[in-house]
Amino acid sequence: MTRAFPTRQDEAWRYSDLAAVARVWPLPAPERIVVPAGESVARVIVQDAAPDAVAIHEIEVELGQGARADFHVLNVGGALGRVSIDVTLAEGAHFELGGAMLGGGEQTLEIVTTMRHVAPGASSNQVVRSVLGGRATGSYLGKVAVARHAQKTDAAQSVKAMLLARTATANAKPELEIYADDVKCAHGAAIGELDTNALFYLESRGIAPADAKGMLLRAFISGVFDGIADEAVREQVDAAAMAALERML
Repeated sequence: MTRAFPTRQDEAWRYSDLAAVARVWPLPAPERIVVPAGESVARVIVQDAAPDAVAIHEIEVELGQGARADFHVLNVGGALGRVSIDVTLAEGAHFELGGAMLGGGEQTLEIVTTMRHVAPGASSNQVVRSVLGGRATGSYLGKVAVARHAQKTDAAQSVKAMLLARTATANAKPELEIYADDVKCAHGAAIGELDTNALFYLESRGIAPADAKGMLLRAFISGVFDGIADEAVREQVDAAAMAALERML
């Protein structure tokens, strides 16, 4: 059955570039990942499409009892770059996300997540950092849904965005929908600009302005990809992130 084209009334698409979405609609079926009980999976997604491309990745993850999934997402390419992850967690399962969105010009970049805690004792942790310049729009929409019987759920979301220009836009919408009463759920969101005092300090030590900005931005997103187990892959992702930052400075 073909999905209806999204509208602004659909919360998951509220800040998207719907004209760009129309270029690739209808979307293919989401990729589906099933992790059996007690097993684990690791996934690294680098979205670095051509400047005029529309890149939409939709993934559904089902975690069995005690299973674990570690996802790392670098979203830097395309006129529209969107990564959507929908996770269902069984008892004792864990989902970990480290993500970064780095964009400039007229780009629209999005990370959209849904954590469905449907059984007791599951946990999820999401850390997302964005750096946006020009007239770019970066959006993180993350929903944590805890079912009535999913006691002892532990879920956290940390979302921070750095704006390099007043014309850039960051949207951060961590959302909790909790029906259980014995849970630990927390979320935080912050949007700001580079610290002028820190910039002045670095420049007063003879560091060029662009280099000073680069140092602060690298520090801002540092740690997001530390959880990538494969050192070679981690270095490649870090290099791609640094290249994207350099293009913005």
